[in-house]
This record gives sequence, C-alpha cells and structure tokens, in this order.
Amino acid sequence: MPQLNPLAFSALGMLIDAPMHPYEMYQLMLVRREDRVVKVSAGSLYRAVERLARDGLIVESATERMGNRPERTVYTVTDAGRDAFDESLEEMLSRSVNEFPEFPLAIGEAHNLPAERVVELLGARLDAIRDDIAWYDTAMVRIAAKGKPKHVVLNVYYSRAMLAAEADWLAATIDELRSGELEWPSGRPSATPQT
Repeated sequence: MPQLNPLAFSALGMLIDAPMHPYEMYQLMLVRREDRVVKVSAGSLYRAVERLARDGLIVESATERMGNRPERTVYTVTDAGRDAFDESLEEMLSRSVNEFPEFPLAIGEAHNLPAERVVELLGARLDAIRDDIAWYDTAMVRIAAKGKPKHVVLNVYYSRAMLAAEADWLAATIDELRSGELEWPSGRPSATPQT
C-alpha cells in the first residue's frame, strides 16, 4: 500500500466525498482553511493528484469544459484508494506523533529575551490566536446554519479547542510575567564564554 503524505491524504478525503477536478479541490482546501494544516499550493496538489493516479488510488472519471477554459479532468477514488485512505486514517487517529512545532522550541528559549519583550511577543501571538478563534466561531455558526452534521467538521471544533487552550496558556503566562510571579532572569547571558 503506498504511503500517503498529508496532501495526498487530504486529496483522497475530498474525492471520497465527491468526484472533482484538482482546481476545485484546491479551492475547497482554501475555503476549508486546510492550508493551515497541510502545506499546499496549486502545483503541489496537481503533483499529488498525478501520483495518486499513477499509484492507482484514483482514476479519471470525466472531463469538463466551461466556456473557453481548458478541459478539466475529474477524478474519483478507486477501491485501492479507499483502502489506503482508511489505513492512513486509522493510523493517524490512533497514534501520538511529535510533529516538531516551532513554538515549544521558541518558548523554551524565551528566557534569552527581556521579560518585557517576551510579554510583547506573546501578546502579539495571543492577538493572532484570538483572531483565529473568532474565525472558527464564525465558521461554526455558518456550518450550523447550513445544517452540516458536526461529525463531518470535527476538525473545525478540534482546531478551535486547541487554539482556545493555547490562548488560555498565553494569557496566564503573560499575567505571570507582568506580575513577577514568573521569575525572569535580568539581563542577557554573555555571548562570550568565561575562561
């Protein structure tokens, strides 16, 4: 069974929902904001679709033309594609993987900056996260208004919950830094080693 990268997995998931052409898939990924969890460009998606077709996980099912636009090939998932998707999905749901995010690395080195600067930077991050939370809140209202069942958009609820947890942590850490409850080194460590 071919190993699916996140972009190929996402493409298969969309094609399981409905046959479509790669440009439509790309637009849908942007609307769903999947570009925040999967590194994607139009070109990378087209290459992923080509690999899925080459591996027999999807097949061409139709060709469409709208006006003077070029023909677009519509793809659908094969049984092998569905099996590969299911296998990858089960593995991703069942295991915990360190995905090497940058923020824990940065926060582990934050003591190398003055507390005031850390408060400023964490405050900027908190503002950005609160904007993201507001976007998710709006999306959840729209989803409910469209009558979509929660089970097909669990990723939206999960992403919002993770952002809310980070926002709470950031706000508490900023408060601790401002109040002095969180002790912080004064001054910067020397850049030259002592002999």
